[in-house]
Amino acid sequence: MTANESRRDAVGAAAEPTTVLPETAAELVKLEQLKRSLAESEERARNHWDQYLRAIADLENVRKRAARDIEAANRHGLEKFAAELLPVRDSLELAVQNAGRADARSLLEGQEATLKLLTRALEKLGVTLIDPLGEPFDPARHEAMMTQESATAEPNSVLQVVQPGYELNGRLLRPARVIVARAPG
Repeated sequence: MTANESRRDAVGAAAEPTTVLPETAAELVKLEQLKRSLAESEERARNHWDQYLRAIADLENVRKRAARDIEAANRHGLEKFAAELLPVRDSLELAVQNAGRADARSLLEGQEATLKLLTRALEKLGVTLIDPLGEPFDPARHEAMMTQESATAEPNSVLQVVQPGYELNGRLLRPARVIVARAPG
């Protein structure tokens, strides 16, 4: 073999890709462990991504179900409200039909019966009357229409109820309109 031929063999060998191999068995083992660890990490990441997507889908389903439940509750509440008021309407309709031939006493009795029906219906729905006569004035539940001197009532107490107030399940619907007592002077 000549010097030129050996140089050509050396150049040809250099042109071929060379693979860098780990020098020791320990490095080979470590490389395999890293590959395995990477594969496990990628699998955990895929599992976490799938769990995340399921959680988002579940959350969206809960939102939709809650919206349907709220809508159904509102419909049911209105149905209950209407059902409670229908007897009151029937009573008023009967009063109107008989107004021309009834005497004053029977009209009054009919109105009182209708008022009782309405009061019962409102109570069933959770509406309660606020009638604070004689109680201390409470600006959160009462609306003062005026003050009036009084020698008999405590100052800053409700002397007279002009219009009763109402609460719905403990929440103020309308404040009671009142006249508040003040000390003479």
